[in-house]
Amino acid sequence: MNHYRTGLLILLSTLLLSCGGGSDSSMSAGAAPGVGSGGTGMMAHAVSIGSVSGFGSIIVDNVRYDISTANVSLADEASLQFGMTVRVDGSVDTALSTGVASQVTSAADLRGTASSIDTTEGTLTVMGVLVTTDEATVYDDGLVNLAGLTNGDTVQAYGLPAAPGSLRATRIEKLAPSAAPVVSGAVANLNTGTQTFTIGNLTVNYAAASFAGTLNANALANGQLVRVRAAASPVANVLTATQVEPWYAVPTANNVAVALEGVITNYTSLGSFELLGVPMDASSAQITGGPGNAIGNGVKVEVSGAINNGVLIVTKLKILKIPGTGGPAAFTLIGTVGGYGSAASFRVQGHPVDASGNNVVFVNGTAAKLANGVSVTVTGSQIVNGVLTASQVTFN
Repeated sequence: MNHYRTGLLILLSTLLLSCGGGSDSSMSAGAAPGVGSGGTGMMAHAVSIGSVSGFGSIIVDNVRYDISTANVSLADEASLQFGMTVRVDGSVDTALSTGVASQVTSAADLRGTASSIDTTEGTLTVMGVLVTTDEATVYDDGLVNLAGLTNGDTVQAYGLPAAPGSLRATRIEKLAPSAAPVVSGAVANLNTGTQTFTIGNLTVNYAAASFAGTLNANALANGQLVRVRAAASPVANVLTATQVEPWYAVPTANNVAVALEGVITNYTSLGSFELLGVPMDASSAQITGGPGNAIGNGVKVEVSGAINNGVLIVTKLKILKIPGTGGPAAFTLIGTVGGYGSAASFRVQGHPVDASGNNVVFVNGTAAKLANGVSVTVTGSQIVNGVLTASQVTFN
């Protein structure tokens, strides 16, 4: 078995090294600085699925993608925002750190009426789905945290399907009550006779629904991750679906480089667990962010590797959040300052920043150097009401 895993690691390296040639001239003229092949031209087809943690162009699963020439498809927002879940299809360098996107797809994962809000536990329920939050959850549209919500409010959430019937929120917004419902999660209790299934405690009736992507009624199966849209709120806990589509699809072809963010389920060992419904083998992975013996069900991680016979052979695993403990959150903006009013109010890549805190670290300058047109990298661990609270500003 060790020879097998070693062979997969060599195969992944060979795949990445052999899919290029050339140089940065293959990048578009509008490519963000530092995004691309790193001057090597060595790129491989890759897919990343996770939440947006940075811009310049965008950062997903710790991979910085140039999206200047990508086809960007957003179902529920006018523009990409922190915390939105996305699927990025493109090419990456040998270190799986930078890449060029050809397609970016994003859609809301949950939209409906909030109930059972627990500000102490950081949870709420939306249409029978348990929504959990952590330090990396982004709040927008007037929200600072869950205390800004009351039962009966309409919310929209982006998040990562976790245990059946639950979603780890990466972004939460408050919407007008008329918003059409959306629910995502694993199909359970599929009944092809009544044309129903459940997600959490919600029953979905798909008899009149259209199907999108590669999915159709005959292809539905228990355990499959789907996104369901409807025109009206559930009646007697039954949602009448207008459309059923696959959640962001993970490649099944061998040797495709894949990076995923998710919450571990069905954990048996490092060599056998699931993430976003995909079987994982991380027995030979490089593990960062915490001890390997802390990995188990409910742990939020980022992984990268290559698919082999339906299993992701993980080469890198980063622990993001262990249940019951604090977890580091990191958001990044790379670009030039715009809309400068003060250290407490400016924008980078169009996103608002507050760098006025007493503990903000400035590198290669001071706050007095901030001005429109200045190139910076801003990092922070919290986004409140859509504003990144900076912990460090580096002048590039």
